[in-house]
Amino acid sequence: MAENLKACRVPCKLTWDQLQTQCRQEKVSCKVLGVSKNNINDYEVEYLCDYKKMKEVEFYLVKWKDYPESANTWEPRKNLKCFKLLRQFQQDLEAELRRRKKRRSAKRLDTGVVSYLVQRAKQRQQLQRWEDHLNATRNHKGRILVRNDVDLDGPPRDFTYINNYKAGEGIVLTEVAVGCDCADCLASPVDGCCAGASLHRFAYNDRGQVKLRAGLPIYECNSRCRCGADCPNRVVQRGIQYDMCIFKTHNGRGWGVRTLEHIRKNCFVMEYVGEIITTEEAERRGHIYDRQGATYLFDLDYVEDVYTVDAAHYGNISHFVNHSCNPNLQVYNVFIDNLDERLPRIAFFSTRPISAGEELTFDYKMQIDPVDAESTKMDSNFSRAGLPGSPKKRIRVECKCGVESCRKYLF
Repeated sequence: MAENLKACRVPCKLTWDQLQTQCRQEKVSCKVLGVSKNNINDYEVEYLCDYKKMKEVEFYLVKWKDYPESANTWEPRKNLKCFKLLRQFQQDLEAELRRRKKRRSAKRLDTGVVSYLVQRAKQRQQLQRWEDHLNATRNHKGRILVRNDVDLDGPPRDFTYINNYKAGEGIVLTEVAVGCDCADCLASPVDGCCAGASLHRFAYNDRGQVKLRAGLPIYECNSRCRCGADCPNRVVQRGIQYDMCIFKTHNGRGWGVRTLEHIRKNCFVMEYVGEIITTEEAERRGHIYDRQGATYLFDLDYVEDVYTVDAAHYGNISHFVNHSCNPNLQVYNVFIDNLDERLPRIAFFSTRPISAGEELTFDYKMQIDPVDAESTKMDSNFSRAGLPGSPKKRIRVECKCGVESCRKYLF
């Protein structure tokens, strides 16, 4: 019986750090965990809570990792090797003192400042855990950073990061049954390649930039196609390629998104994903969202108004992109593995070069110029389903985009 158990393995319920902490608490050395007699008394600083100065010696109140707050201790500056935490503590302290228009005390901090510093440290931990979760969940190349230098809000509640559409109750996403036979879709398309569905208008140039007018559909190669993953007609399906930052805006617009890399004109930036629901369900949810003062409903009305994408509780980074009356993102309808024209994928492409650090925006009421018959099919009707009743009953939402051409109201 014992021989049969030699190959058995069970996962440990403690993390590596927790096992190290357990060893130090029990004063046990462990070569595998890297706990030796030389470092058995070393503990990790989780964050700094307070500061005081006694007889020209600086002390910091330390919250130790994996220990309760009741175990916090005052430590002299010379004992601390957490240089990043020390620098962050000083920055938070100086910022709060400026906000309160107070001078720094030579010996002690007042209780209000100390309370803020602890809340700020805990918030930073929450945001870091959320950032780690987002990056563990994403299936795209672009990394996600999270920053809030405005207030003490933590991660949004009741929001799940997803990478693709989530079909709502009673909705089925069918996959395409055929694909192209091209060896080189850009140079030698066979029978018009997949772009043949769009009157043989290939959507991209050789650098992956969209060259179709806004309003025209994009048909990319799909899972049934002969071409490989590096096909130039596979752009949106490769996902987000740029590192981005979810950040708290300073003017009351909630969270926003900025790019951390330069983006060329006409390049794919991100998709708008969420839960696909019927317009009837969208109408019901819209009444609820209106009372909450926010909505994330995007009508899929390329050919008929049947379905809506709701990104309120399920979505990707596009959930946090704000409106602008002069946006740098343009909406395109894209078809890949699903050719149901009632269920296009919503892709955002850059309308101009976007600098690193610039906020990404799109127009919630973007209208497409009718340059030809087909382009009149698509408008960007973001959150229209959330506006109940006739136009007279619609709730007017103030626009805070701040551009010179601002229309003053979102809806």
